[in-house]
Amino acid sequence: MVNTKDDAVNKKDIIYLLEKIAIYLELQGENPFKISAYRKAAQALETDPRSLSEIDDWSTIKGIGKGTQSVITDFLESGTSETLRQLQEEVPEGLIQLLDIQGLGGKKLARLYQELGIENKADLKLACENHKVAELKGFGKKSEEKILTGLLSLNEQPDRLPFDAVRGVRRSIETALANMAFVERFSIAGSMRRMRETVKDLDFIISTSAPNKVKEQLIKLDHVKDVIASGETKVSVVIEDQFDVSVDFRMVADEAFATTLHHFTGSKDHNVMLRQLAKSRGEKISEYGVENLATGETKTFKSEEDFFNHFDLYFIPPEVREAKGEFEHSSTFNRLVTLSDIKGDLHMHTTWSDGAQSIEEMARFAEAKGYEYIAITDHSKFLRVANGLNEKRLREQRQEIERVQNHFPNLKILAGVEMDILPDGSLDFDNAFLQELDYVIGAIHSSFNQTEEEIMTRLFTAMENPYIKHIAHPTGRIIGKRKGYHVNMEKLIKKAKETHTILELNANPKRFDLSSEWLKVCQEHGVKVTINTDAHSKDTLDFMAEGVGVARRGWLLKDTVVNTWPLAELEAYWKKKQE
Repeated sequence: MVNTKDDAVNKKDIIYLLEKIAIYLELQGENPFKISAYRKAAQALETDPRSLSEIDDWSTIKGIGKGTQSVITDFLESGTSETLRQLQEEVPEGLIQLLDIQGLGGKKLARLYQELGIENKADLKLACENHKVAELKGFGKKSEEKILTGLLSLNEQPDRLPFDAVRGVRRSIETALANMAFVERFSIAGSMRRMRETVKDLDFIISTSAPNKVKEQLIKLDHVKDVIASGETKVSVVIEDQFDVSVDFRMVADEAFATTLHHFTGSKDHNVMLRQLAKSRGEKISEYGVENLATGETKTFKSEEDFFNHFDLYFIPPEVREAKGEFEHSSTFNRLVTLSDIKGDLHMHTTWSDGAQSIEEMARFAEAKGYEYIAITDHSKFLRVANGLNEKRLREQRQEIERVQNHFPNLKILAGVEMDILPDGSLDFDNAFLQELDYVIGAIHSSFNQTEEEIMTRLFTAMENPYIKHIAHPTGRIIGKRKGYHVNMEKLIKKAKETHTILELNANPKRFDLSSEWLKVCQEHGVKVTINTDAHSKDTLDFMAEGVGVARRGWLLKDTVVNTWPLAELEAYWKKKQE
């Protein structure tokens, strides 16, 4: 069996390494056969249904030769690749960044590097402006214009950053704060805590009796690019990451922690409404407490729950503090879905298609989360780029699922598929085959530029099918990168209600699809929702927590979310589509 230095290494990491080496070799103008060897090895590993822990002998995998096997072994044993390291030293760093420009792949970039000496953004911009790129064979004026447009938007700092773009920075800071001396407690605040899809910056509230000592540690955090402010109560820094991320730390005495956390969590309008309520009671709210205007006494609170109770309000969760009716409906929020309510995940991928882990590994990870059921839903045959499964392979996979099921008596493993809804409106499998599966998801992965009528025809075809349980990532959006296809959400929600079709909240932070606004409409119209991770690896199963946060922002009650139900109740609901 394979032994790795780092348990976090999975098959996707190896595939990415091989593809990256191929790109570096291509930029160098290396022998095409050598480049092809790395790409074939990556493809061979992608199509092999085993996970790393299940591969005993690399030489038995057709497409992996001695050279690529040596690179893989080196990476698994050391955690690094000497081959990649040498290539990175030889290829200009600025050149690699240009691969992010849409339409500029390895072959074209190699020509720009080798024939025009382009090594970075400045070189490429100048070459485009002087029309040198258009003069190259295979490029032309239109290609040059597209490259220049892509170049100008490359790494452009947006006013608000996608949630996923700052997620890693948040986690690294939280890890640092958890191990920092003199920090008594801390919490994320602001729009990140409210689970907004985009954020302007990150806000942290820190309880400490030694602010100066904490300050000295904050300004020494990893990847601090600039220190904007450094005082006794506030430290502001810029963290260098994919984007420059502004981070504000506010340090307070512990007795003021709850009030300060509330103050810097709610939207401006939420805070205004609460201040008006306080004023009507002869009080004034500040970040340090609630002042009685008659006596001058300031009251502090141990928790935000105590803070809200002071105003005779139920606790208002952070996700809904937007001044959109939360004060009038606060008594219902104790029924919002929580992470502990989730009984299963109904959308995940394995090494049988484009996932990083085997069925058995995903089952083990799900069992560790206390789930009662999961659905294995690898891609269908249309999606060749994701190594989609045809009928034969799905039947073979079901046999593997049945074998694995024997080892997990407390976890029901459903044999399913994420089936493509094809551009012509048909489905990837016929009903005779769909009847063999436990769980079928309908999904669009192609022809995003179709008209609304064409897109809705595709979605309606799937929703009317008696065997399709839910529609995955219903808008197809990628936050900050792709708007998605032309879907009429009002019609989709109405159709879901009519056909007993479940709509998905895809918990991947790149998607959060459906958005909280449409989830609220689903809740109002009685349309059922499933929160799924669309996991392709162990770590991405953790997306469930953020998916639940988005659901709470959309005011979803526990009963609306079908994967909080026992499996028997779920199965009874599915049968309604076949009646």
